[in-house]
Amino acid sequence: MDLKVLSTVFTSVFIAELGDKTQLATMLFASDQTASKLTVFVGASTALIVTSALGVVAGTVISLYISEKVLQYIAGIGFIAIGVWTLVRA
Repeated sequence: MDLKVLSTVFTSVFIAELGDKTQLATMLFASDQTASKLTVFVGASTALIVTSALGVVAGTVISLYISEKVLQYIAGIGFIAIGVWTLVRA
């Protein structure tokens, strides 16, 4: 296992998930006095694991047809487009 890749991915996902809608929804579910905190944790954790697995599978399949460099450009353009769209709508 490449610890540099592991720490980079962990840090990137951790920072991206802080304060996003997923975390806010999880906090809302956990604030329900009747909800089991373990159930909320397991549900939220499982959802993140499954979505991450989908991302790995999709990335693996896409990389068979498109080079890594092109994917990086597409991702960069996508992030810029989302940022511009967000600014325009604000």
